[in-house]
Amino acid sequence: MLGWILTFLLLAVIAGVLGFGGVAGAAAGIAKILFFVFLVLLVVSAVARAARGQAPV
Repeated sequence: MLGWILTFLLLAVIAGVLGFGGVAGAAAGIAKILFFVFLVLLVVSAVARAARGQAPV
């Protein structure tokens, strides 16, 4: 999922440089949403590991 975030972020930067503002905004919005989904899944995973008594890796 982190790879998708970086892909959309790179797409947003390239589109912004080339002057495609709508595409850049959409790609940046998708990257932002995916980042927050990734962050929530990371926290849920860490809490689940801690609840099972395993040390974080």
